[in-house]
Amino acid sequence: MRKVSIVGAAVTKFGEHWSSSFRDLIAEAAVKAVDDAKMDGNEIQAIYGGCMASGRFIGQEHIGALIADQLGMNPLASTRCEAACASGSVALRAGYLAVASGMYDVVAVGGVEKMTEISTEEAAIALGGAGDQEWELFMGATFPALYALLARRHMHEYGTTEEQMAACSVKNHANAVHNPYAQFQRAITIGDVMESGYVATPLKLLDCSPITDGAAAVILCASEHARKHTDAPVEIAASGQASDSLALAQRSSLTELNATKVAARDAFRQANISAKDIQAAEVHDCFSIAEILAIEDLGFFKKGYGGKASIEGETALNSKISINTSGGLKGCGHPVGATGVKQVVEGTMQLRGEAGKRQVPNLTNFLTHNVGGSGATSVVHILKRG
Repeated sequence: MRKVSIVGAAVTKFGEHWSSSFRDLIAEAAVKAVDDAKMDGNEIQAIYGGCMASGRFIGQEHIGALIADQLGMNPLASTRCEAACASGSVALRAGYLAVASGMYDVVAVGGVEKMTEISTEEAAIALGGAGDQEWELFMGATFPALYALLARRHMHEYGTTEEQMAACSVKNHANAVHNPYAQFQRAITIGDVMESGYVATPLKLLDCSPITDGAAAVILCASEHARKHTDAPVEIAASGQASDSLALAQRSSLTELNATKVAARDAFRQANISAKDIQAAEVHDCFSIAEILAIEDLGFFKKGYGGKASIEGETALNSKISINTSGGLKGCGHPVGATGVKQVVEGTMQLRGEAGKRQVPNLTNFLTHNVGGSGATSVVHILKRG
């Protein structure tokens, strides 16, 4: 297995793009990433794109072919990767393995979703497909309801409070204030979250990530050639992926995501480091309770302590560990197919020292954690300076 590096990275503004199409978002992110890599597009040998539900959101399938066509890159092999909200990270993993194996020397990886062209109700149905259609969605369980079940059990077992969950959203909005690509560049308070109204008790509106349009892209190449394209390559030190049951009813526990624990264990083993060696991370906070579960399951805090750590500021920028420096899914936005790639773009910017007011100093290792559905897929990548 060869070492693989990121030599180009870019992201569109996340938000509601009424004047930009799905194709426009793909093109913007891809062209910026290629420019960032200081290369000619002809050097790219394959494309991997993450996209969850374009058929539901815009009526378009066959996204792999669309990407190659839109970018003028036919007849390159172009593959769509789908794993619900982890689609972008699965695409990254596919591209990483393609280069690491020696199949290709240079590949492009992207993620995209255009979610705002249908109603909120239609979007909820589309996103519901990430869970068990027969045993959850058909029975009336939306995704806020599923994560509310996880939150309730965590509160019961560990005394986690609604205010502790709210602290995750507050911190992520504080980081997003300094991110020009973020959907919500405004600060909020715990009081704002507590007063925002219940979506599925105990989760309130401001505990939930938004509906978002956006795209992100990275260029990967064999590390031995990385310096041809950039003075600051970022190595993908590890890539871990694991699965769990689609429905919550089949899980052995509702207070942990086992797929996250397994993916993290594999990634730490590959990188030959442990959780204590990570200074900053992007974790999957589709709902505030998801961030608490993530920082526990990844080994940053002991089980049951995630809520307390959040409200006491241990996950704030430049604290014990900087969590969701981009603003996370809550503050930066969550175009589901793009999120996993955006996390890696953020990690690349941080390791290059290009993150501005949200920069974590003296970074050596950055972790990204992306979840599909309610935890049926989990992907963990570890990045380090090349």
